[in-house]
Amino acid sequence: MRVLFVGDIFGRTGREIARRAIRALREHRAIDLVIANVENATAGFGVTRDIAEALLDGGIDVMTSGNHIWDKKETLDYIALEPRLLRPANFPAGAPGRGRFVAGAGSDRAVAVINVMGRVFMTPIDDPFAVAAREIDAVRAEARIIIVDMHAEATSEKAAMGWHLDGRVTAVIGTHTHVQTADERLLPAGTAYITDVGMTGPHDSIIGIEPGAALRRFLTGLPGRFEPATGNPRFQAVIVTADPATGRAKAIERLNLSAEDVEALAAAPARATS
Repeated sequence: MRVLFVGDIFGRTGREIARRAIRALREHRAIDLVIANVENATAGFGVTRDIAEALLDGGIDVMTSGNHIWDKKETLDYIALEPRLLRPANFPAGAPGRGRFVAGAGSDRAVAVINVMGRVFMTPIDDPFAVAAREIDAVRAEARIIIVDMHAEATSEKAAMGWHLDGRVTAVIGTHTHVQTADERLLPAGTAYITDVGMTGPHDSIIGIEPGAALRRFLTGLPGRFEPATGNPRFQAVIVTADPATGRAKAIERLNLSAEDVEALAAAPARATS
């Protein structure tokens, strides 16, 4: 079974290349399920109902998030209605929504998705390590394949989560920093891991933001309006291949596709790879 996990979708530029790439990859790479982090999908800050539903219509099956999930006020109501939009499970009790979803529940190819957020250099919410273990226990009877989005700033905290869950989940995928790391691997007990899957969006930018505005903040310390950049759109993701019978990962493949790469893939004769 192949699961495509798409790195943080940033603004309109990210949404557009994600839509084209997901369609092409479903056709050419026999993708069974698509997960994407969408907390920056609306102009870089949060996600609205209209944009979330467009992403679902564009081929995404489960949407994860992180510290920007509450940037749009309407999300407070929408997330309670849409179970496929997750917020970190370790937000304190009382936060709307939930941190897990089982896609294909009731089938032998069910996939559980769990979203947690780190605490190092971030908001000190509940313990992600204890909460992840609790969420895994809650879905174990429903799904053998379990994918965890670890949304965190510190590389060490993401790596710690990978080792903490090795052999207990199919994959631990790091998000948040918008810079793809080259450390994809299978951990000893069969869990696929990458520290950060990267950003799907404009890469001629400062992690998605138009460089001039971000530079002014660094150079002057003064507040200013951030606008999403548009140049050099790239699609960054991983494909995790898993054994549905055991839930163990068999492979993890990192993708870093330019707009030209995506168009070439879409134009190629369709074929499923093994």
